[in-house]
Amino acid sequence: MYDPTVARLTYRALLGRRRALILGALPLLLIVLSVAVRALTGADDQTASDVLGGFAIATMVPIIGVIAGTGAIGPEIDDGSVVYLLSKPLKRPAIIFTKLIVAIAVTMVFSAVPTLIAGLILNGNGQQIAVAYTIAALVSSIAYSALFLLLGTVSRHAVVFGLVYALVWEALFGSLVPGARTLSVQQWSLAVAHKVAGGDLVTSTVSLPTATVLLVAVTVLATWYAGQKLRALKLAGEE
Repeated sequence: MYDPTVARLTYRALLGRRRALILGALPLLLIVLSVAVRALTGADDQTASDVLGGFAIATMVPIIGVIAGTGAIGPEIDDGSVVYLLSKPLKRPAIIFTKLIVAIAVTMVFSAVPTLIAGLILNGNGQQIAVAYTIAALVSSIAYSALFLLLGTVSRHAVVFGLVYALVWEALFGSLVPGARTLSVQQWSLAVAHKVAGGDLVTSTVSLPTATVLLVAVTVLATWYAGQKLRALKLAGEE
């Protein structure tokens, strides 16, 4: 299911100079913000949780997911270069699965690693806050990558729709509107983080069993449907 050639081409597309600079901007901002907060307030568990939950998980991770997920396939469909892959003797689900693995890896590196570093700076991992939010970033990276890879497969405006989802649904509704929280990847990942940290510093409105089922279901269904859409794109080209 994993094709090294597809993976190499996808990594090259995602980590080109321009996109790499964009991917690195928010992690750098998080670390700079963490250093400033630590210098001004000292080591404080609640402050660390607020920064990591309010910026890293609610804003940085979904935006990086948008860039990596849509960028793994969207540009190839837009400029027609996806025909090169479709002309090869590769199963379409294998192409999607490979691109998903690459998108997940890139999202994890540019979100989970900075989250851990920021957490260690803020409070030295007191009450397991840094580790808890890092795990939340890792878990959400998988679901976001699958969702935004699907979006890149079905829409030419995937980046716009993805940013609307990330900034409006996740950062705003997912944090503030009770009903929307149940359908928020952010809240699902926080349920896992709460299990790691315990206590009241890391909380979620979704139970861990529900969050686990939804994370798995969204990832699997989004990946499957993206494969079906790519297969349909091939058939349309042949016709």
